[in-house]
Amino acid sequence: MAKPVGSDRLAIIRIEGMHCHRCETAIRKTLETCAGVHEVEVDFPTGQASVLYDKERIGVRQLMDTIIEAGYKVIGFSQRETDQA
Repeated sequence: MAKPVGSDRLAIIRIEGMHCHRCETAIRKTLETCAGVHEVEVDFPTGQASVLYDKERIGVRQLMDTIIEAGYKVIGFSQRETDQA
């Protein structure tokens, strides 16, 4: 049975300081360890991370802090509710 996605949000976080695919992998793995994160995609050429997360368990501020703690600079973000099907 699929879990409800009513409280899920998608955050697109712009990141500075990624230099290669190893940076991309490091950020993805770090974000995946956060409770409430369902899916992470990081793209070093565009300098962005897309994170699908449960807003009742974690917030975008915590996601950004996790990236900063990993040694990268967050330069902005946007977010939106996911579509409920």
